[in-house]
Amino acid sequence: MANAMADADAAVKAGRTDQAYSILKAATVAHPTDKSPWLRMSQLRFDDKNYGEAIVAGLQAIERDPDDMLAYSLVAVSGLRVSSKALGDLTQKNGFSGSVRSEAQDLATLLHTKLGGPIVPVKRDEKPRAAGIRAAAPAAVPAIKCSGPFCGLN
Repeated sequence: MANAMADADAAVKAGRTDQAYSILKAATVAHPTDKSPWLRMSQLRFDDKNYGEAIVAGLQAIERDPDDMLAYSLVAVSGLRVSSKALGDLTQKNGFSGSVRSEAQDLATLLHTKLGGPIVPVKRDEKPRAAGIRAAAPAAVPAIKCSGPFCGLN
């Protein structure tokens, strides 16, 4: 496994991501219970903005180690990226209304609550969609220092 990981890292450094992925995929066959190649494949796909495959590989890593927080992070952030893109596309097509909009607002509130951030302000002319959501004037969001593998995320 150590050789496969080293070979994959060398391929990535040389700009041959597809070769690295192939090396890691072969390592999953040779070492089916090891999470390492799955985790690295998830990271590679995330870095390539291929979030669907990042989720699949991340879930395989979690299956092998249910306590791996990096794998959960890759899956969660990849899922949020996919959702954000889908909602953005839906908004551009003028189809973002009704129950879809309400569900998105409820989800945003849940995420902010779980992550400890501010609640997304509701426009003053709208009624709050769920109990506990209150209309608020937009407030400046304080700058948060970031450290870790996901600092570059928007």
